[in-house]
This record gives sequence, structure tokens and C-alpha cells, in this order.
Amino acid sequence: MTLRYIVPIIFVFGVWSAKAQDPIFTQSNYVQETINPAFSGFEDNDRISAGLLSRVQWPNLDLQIHTQYAYANKSYDYGPSLAFGVGVNAVWQYETFNNYNYAQINFNYAHRINLNGGWYFRPALEVGVGNKSNRFRNLTLADQININSGTINPVSVDPSVDRINTIFFLDIGAGFIIEKEEINGIAYWGGISAKHLNRPNISIVEGGKLPLDLFYSAHGNFRFPFLYDNSIMLTANFMQQGKYNRFDLGTLFQMDLLLLGLTAATNPAKNDGNSHLLTSINAFVGIEYQALRFGFSYDKNTSKIGRTDGVYELSVTYLSRCRRCNTDRGRKR
Repeated sequence: MTLRYIVPIIFVFGVWSAKAQDPIFTQSNYVQETINPAFSGFEDNDRISAGLLSRVQWPNLDLQIHTQYAYANKSYDYGPSLAFGVGVNAVWQYETFNNYNYAQINFNYAHRINLNGGWYFRPALEVGVGNKSNRFRNLTLADQININSGTINPVSVDPSVDRINTIFFLDIGAGFIIEKEEINGIAYWGGISAKHLNRPNISIVEGGKLPLDLFYSAHGNFRFPFLYDNSIMLTANFMQQGKYNRFDLGTLFQMDLLLLGLTAATNPAKNDGNSHLLTSINAFVGIEYQALRFGFSYDKNTSKIGRTDGVYELSVTYLSRCRRCNTDRGRKR
């Protein structure tokens, strides 16, 4: 890599890390705990739901981003008049280029309110603690580069280098779901969530102020039967953080134990002249085996960012048997 490329790349990724956009998972359409705390206890009937997600972004570049996510929640069902869910989830993200680390653990509570007629309202609250750090001392800053001699000084005179700290912050979010109970294989729900309601300060520079932008999401799901015991699920998810947004529209076919999905990821904001409306096409394949569901997804980039080898995600989720059902019904999603 020549010197003329070093400074712009450092600047771009330094700004990106400072803004700290939330991690977004391709499989959030199928593992909705990543976007809304109201999915804690969503399966009802005292069932336990848990899962792991592992994401690798741009493996062909030296700018790889690794993200891991884990969750577990349980529903407590005491009949139509009282039901709720509690859960915990954790996320960890690491960028290879600048050693940026982000980790957070959250605790959720979701309440189920019976609206009669097969409708349910599920408000939820999420409280967490986050941590961010960045080893900028490992980066080459602009003032270290001597273009005339072609050498790099080992020390930067930038005063902010010695003021970089690891930070911890409190984070509060909320969300809700309105759900229609399944009838003849047809079910649907819609929800809205908001993260970082307290706008935590995420500046890693001592004395700095950088409130974390609110993250909004509006999402919905419609499932209906298809050819005997098979089903089709249509999904939509709109996300907004700061001036950036994303809209995912997809479908999932379930044929016995096999799941096949396809999602289009779009960028409605198109923040600059080089932006594309369609940013990627994401394919998903999954297998259900008893209480487990295994999933793999691949994002095919459609923008001009260059050859990145896309984005890969692996997932495994667990759903316990239906403890309060006459028959052990399948998953609701």
C-alpha cells in the first residue's frame, strides 16, 4: 500500500469508529432479539430460547470486522392475564485494521398484554453496560509520515494520542411488538424499537463528548402456509441511526427441516453521489434438527466498494419444548 493511500484510509476508518454505528446482522430478520428486546419470551408457554451469531465482514481485505452475538431468554406464562419474558444478550465487535473493540451486555424485560381477539401487545425495556477501546498507538498517523525521505517516524506529536482511554457507559433501550395469534397457519406481527435512549457519551478521548446516536428500527413479519406443511415468511426491517438508514426486505421458505431465505438490503438515504439503493443480496440456508436451528448466510455486495468477498454469518439457535401446550408446537418465527 503506497503512502498516498494510508492517510485517507486512516481518516475514513477513524471517523467510522468514532461515529460507532451499531452492528447489524444479516440474520436479524430471523433472530429478532438483535433488534428488539420485546422478543424476550416471545415464544410463550415457559419456553427457553437461546442462540449464537458469528459474523465476518470483508474477509478479503485487511479491514475485516468480526462481530459475535449471544442471547438467552425465557417466557413465564400464567395464562392470558399474566405473562412476561426475561433475557440477557451480549455483543462483541473487533476491527482488525485499528484494533477497535466494542463489547456490551444487556438485560431485558418484556411484558405480554392480552388485547383479546387473538391480539397481544408486548412492551419491553433493555438496560445494558458497554465498553469501547481503540489502540490508536498501533496506527500510523499523518504527522509520522515523511514523504520526502519515505520514512515513518515511530512517535506522533498529536496530543490526543495520550488522552485515549477505554470507556464504560450505561445504555438504555425500549421496544414493543403487536402480535396476532396464529390461525390456520397464518400469523403476523409488527414492532418498533429504539436503542441508546439516554444518548451515552462514547468518546474515547479524555474530556471529549460524543453522544451515541439513537438507533431506531421498525420491523414486521407475515407467515402463511404453503403446499401442505410448508410455510413462507415475509420480513421487513427498516433501521435508522443518525443520517444513515437501511431497509431490508426478504422472504424465508420452510420446507420440512430445510429453510431457504433471500433478502435485499437497501440504502434509501443514499447519503452521497456514489451511494447505491441496493447494497447487497443476502442468501440464507438453514436446517432444523429437533430443538436446534442452524443457519448460514452470505451477503453478495452490489455496490462499487470493490472485491470484499462479502459478509458471512453463522448461527445456531435453541428452543425448548412447549411446556404448556397440548402438542409441542413449532417455532413462531
